[in-house]
Amino acid sequence: MLAINATQARNEWSMVVDTVIREKPQFIKRTRDYMLLTDFSVLENLLSAYTFNAEALPEEDGTVTVTLDEIELAENGADQRAALKKLACAILEYSEDYYKDFTYWAKGSKVDHIPYIFKALMLNDVEKIGGQIKCRRGGI
Repeated sequence: MLAINATQARNEWSMVVDTVIREKPQFIKRTRDYMLLTDFSVLENLLSAYTFNAEALPEEDGTVTVTLDEIELAENGADQRAALKKLACAILEYSEDYYKDFTYWAKGSKVDHIPYIFKALMLNDVEKIGGQIKCRRGGI
């Protein structure tokens, strides 16, 4: 692997960061541990394949419930647009909570949420997250 050691990264921190921002990500090795230092544009590229997919379900009372496929989240609103906005808020809130207790969640049954968590945290905007939700129409 093309990794620099942690001591070199620490001693040449400014140069390492400049390389990450202007050229390419850096693999860093510390003893037997490896890590990746990258900028957001690379992370955005890596996560571009991950999309938020939801299903809109009309309710008998005229409201709409949207359920997210990738994470067990659901929101209800007066119409699909309102429900999707609530869902985008819920995605960001869930992602922030997940990240705050990352050690717990990332080792459990919700480890497959990680790419969606990072995508939401990277977007960090309810409108942007809402724009990333692909919604299909369900039936009663």
